[in-house]
Amino acid sequence: MSGVYVLGIDMMKFGRFPDRTVPQLGAEAALMALDDARVTIQQVQAVYCGNIGEANAMVGQRVLHQIGQTGVPVVNCANACATGATAFREAWVAIRAGLYDVALAVGVEQMGRGLLGGGAKAGGISTEGLLGSGTMPAVFGEAGLEHTRKHGTTFEQFAKVSVKNHHHSTLNPKAMYQLETPLETVMGAEMIAYPNTKLMCSVNVDGAAAAVLVSERKARELGLARAVRVKASVLTSDPWQARDLVLPDVSTCTRNAAAQAYEMAAIGPGELDLVELHDCFATAELLHYENLGLCDDGQAGRLIDEGETALGGRIPVNVSGGLLSKGHPLGATGIANIYEVCTQLRGEAGKRQVAGARIGLTHVIGLGSACGVHVLERVAQAS
Repeated sequence: MSGVYVLGIDMMKFGRFPDRTVPQLGAEAALMALDDARVTIQQVQAVYCGNIGEANAMVGQRVLHQIGQTGVPVVNCANACATGATAFREAWVAIRAGLYDVALAVGVEQMGRGLLGGGAKAGGISTEGLLGSGTMPAVFGEAGLEHTRKHGTTFEQFAKVSVKNHHHSTLNPKAMYQLETPLETVMGAEMIAYPNTKLMCSVNVDGAAAAVLVSERKARELGLARAVRVKASVLTSDPWQARDLVLPDVSTCTRNAAAQAYEMAAIGPGELDLVELHDCFATAELLHYENLGLCDDGQAGRLIDEGETALGGRIPVNVSGGLLSKGHPLGATGIANIYEVCTQLRGEAGKRQVAGARIGLTHVIGLGSACGVHVLERVAQAS
């Protein structure tokens, strides 16, 4: 089986683009990634495209209408918030299996405004108002309060996640928002679903990101100077368990994915230099510190209090600004997280550069459920 490398990767600045189409956004990111890899669309042997809002509209093929139709296989996928990571992983699988030497993965989304989740389901009875709320702020608010019940985590500790990530975003020109939000401002913002205030919720934005993945043979042929090795690529869903309609499980598939990724990469969490994780809400970030093994259960509050996950700390998390500030275009997020880690491993992150970054991990989770975890390594330090 071939080793797999990211040869080129890029993302557009996230924002709102009502005058542009989904294929146009995806095409912009795809061309940026191709330019970064110094290859053309004619060299790409397969395309994997992630999108949710137009999942039945063959978005991948429509992206190629913009940048060049070459007759290659195109696979479209939708997998909740793990959609972009799934497209990336499908490209990784195909190259690792020896089917292709060059593949393009694209994640793209145009988002509306308002809350995700909730509402009546076709053919069934809505549980909204009967068993609590199915909107995502409420689900992760409830998960945060369960962490408080078990470990005493405070409203202030959850809010510090937003302060940290908004500060990181001021160093990232591709983030939707680049504003400092002091602790008092975060805690005093409009309450959406306790303990998540408005400034503790991820931003619904439009955006796209893309990556060019290549085999080891092709990477050596085209040059390894800026290539990043994919040490692990894992996708999980929830295992069976007794149903709990009141409290959705937001942790198990992440814990399983992380364990598999560490085994595949032959590393432990203590060897990571940075992490981009799924901070869809401030409460989620603290939960995922523990789910990813960055600390023992019950210690997430201590990590944020002591600054261990801030830029310059022991294990910087979401130095891009995270979903809370960079933005969360669902189909693009998985590849955007990989872009951030690759940029860090290349030493090209500018003012937000993590010193000496050699190994990084990315994580996304979509309730329903799907979790994607990738471990990436700087080639210069690879064996």
